[in-house]
Amino acid sequence: MKKIQILLFAFSLLFFNLNAQIQEPVKFKASFKSLSPTEAEIIFSATIENGWHVYSTGLPDGGPISATFTAEKIQGAQLVGKLQPRGKEISNFDKVFEMKLRYFEHSVQFAQKIKITGATYHAEGYLEFGACNDESCLPPTQVPFNFSGKGVADAVVAEETATAKPVVEDTAMVTTPAVAVDTTTVDSTVVAQDLWTPVISELHTFGETTSQKDMSWIYIFVTGFLGGLLALFTPCVWPIIPMTVSFFLKRSKDKKKGIRDAWTYGASIVVIYVTLGLAITLIFGASALNALSTNAIFNILFFLMLVVFAASFFGAFEITLPSKWTNAVDSKAEATSGLLSIFLMAFTLSLVSFSCTGPIIGFLLVQVSTTGSIIAPAIGMLGFAIALALPFTLFALFPSWLKSMPKSGGWMNVIKVTLGFLELAFALKFLSVADLAYGWGLLDRETFLALWIVIFGLLGFYLLGKVKFLHDDDDTKVGVTRFFMALISLAFTVYMIPGLWGAPLKAVSAFAPPMNTQDFNLYKNEIHAKFDDYDSGMEYARKNGKPVMVDFTGFGCVNCRKMEASVWTDAKVGDIINNDYVLISLYVDDKKPLPEPIKVTENGTERTLKTVGDKWSYLQRVKFGANAQPFYVLLDNNGKPLNKSYAYNEDIPKYVEFLQTGLERYKK
Repeated sequence: MKKIQILLFAFSLLFFNLNAQIQEPVKFKASFKSLSPTEAEIIFSATIENGWHVYSTGLPDGGPISATFTAEKIQGAQLVGKLQPRGKEISNFDKVFEMKLRYFEHSVQFAQKIKITGATYHAEGYLEFGACNDESCLPPTQVPFNFSGKGVADAVVAEETATAKPVVEDTAMVTTPAVAVDTTTVDSTVVAQDLWTPVISELHTFGETTSQKDMSWIYIFVTGFLGGLLALFTPCVWPIIPMTVSFFLKRSKDKKKGIRDAWTYGASIVVIYVTLGLAITLIFGASALNALSTNAIFNILFFLMLVVFAASFFGAFEITLPSKWTNAVDSKAEATSGLLSIFLMAFTLSLVSFSCTGPIIGFLLVQVSTTGSIIAPAIGMLGFAIALALPFTLFALFPSWLKSMPKSGGWMNVIKVTLGFLELAFALKFLSVADLAYGWGLLDRETFLALWIVIFGLLGFYLLGKVKFLHDDDDTKVGVTRFFMALISLAFTVYMIPGLWGAPLKAVSAFAPPMNTQDFNLYKNEIHAKFDDYDSGMEYARKNGKPVMVDFTGFGCVNCRKMEASVWTDAKVGDIINNDYVLISLYVDDKKPLPEPIKVTENGTERTLKTVGDKWSYLQRVKFGANAQPFYVLLDNNGKPLNKSYAYNEDIPKYVEFLQTGLERYKK
């Protein structure tokens, strides 16, 4: 529906530009009428050409422009009630907008009542209206007014003719549905800079803690541990386990020493990978990693790397590190003794297994880099290394287990090819992040889901033996485990199909592009932010007397998509956000350049904000003392918090309580 409005608006602009001599179909004049010594009305009277109509006030969201009253400055007076339409109002169902609309033909008046409270008064602002005929629409049009005087003693009518001139809305408000002005008086003394004033101490009074992270350390550790378990079953690692354990047990007559060596070997693996995690953050820094995670070049390179690794797992070619590296380390291990030789053997394992562990490690490091924590990569690597080192130690402690260990064979190639399909699927996630951050529009939600449906469908058929690669056995028998894996993959494929028509698909919301990239969407329960600019959104909220929910999010933020799919789709949550708050979504990884770079000083260091994302990330840090996403904060019209912030938590009742508490405090 919004696309229809945009098309109508675009064609209307073209029509009026090509026909500059056309008469204005709607003419307004503004007048000031005293009702009593303390009451008056600002009246907007319009004459409307035949065939045209002007829309009334308070139309539903998603419809045409409603008539709205905005007081930019008001002193010595205050608004009373809402803007009132006067005239013969017509109500009909509109096929274009697919809703019941109210409008006026030939003539109409809109009146806003005010109360005179001072010895002098001054009111300045505008009426905004929408008008259409059967072929085109006017762009959102403003009728300015400017009245001032002394306290009213007599019934005086001061008229000011104001011919309507088309005024295109601010870019941040183009898709925003009009809302009638509330009875709350606008405080015109609030300036934009005040809205950026830090409120960290105010948040603390609500019990705020700024230690919220996009991912908990336990989650990071478990993710790394699962990645390590996955790496164990690859052809690069699994065959080495019995060889290495047997070596330790046979090279020493003392069984205890063999066990100790195996423990040392496992500990060396942990040290190597944790050191790798620490080195990455020390080289790049936590904030640089966060920036890298949404950098187009980095994401495209990682996308290409995963595609290349997937092709390798499918059997197209073999990826190995230069043999002289592993030979040099291996010969050094043989030439030394004691703990150093064991450590070098562990390092040799790390090099030899790179072709299988590299993609898993890379994917893990990219995911944890979005936390902004300097030790997150080290925690992820700790989990990965413990899982990788565990079998070497356990088999050394219990050598009899080696006999029951499955032998290498065709099943390992099945795991390798399955990993290839998964890498191909996750590669699209990195391409999507770059696409969204830079606004290229290459990979919308339907395209992404279509590719995933094909990938997981082919995986299911491969596991059933219907698709074969170069290194697969000719044996077409399918084991029980492989059958159930195929069943899961094909079921997941079927699950994703309704997403092509707009189904939320909560299970893939963390990876798929957001719903606003969906071209064909039959699902109507999602929430869309009214603004993506903080200052414009706050101004709109002040004028309409509504509290604000600021949503600090990111195109590459996995948990942001989870919250939007799991929590925001709840009927009660959606109703509160849509009707009671002005939602402002700020993408901290938006790579669109600012019109002009902004120089700021933060923690004594001068830096330059070059992109839109830089600006919103800076706002989150300096005003709220946080840098993780998702981060939700409720504000009044002066930029002051109404409740402590809310981070990633899919507890819907808790989220509803968070919203309602802020609303109650705002009303007080």
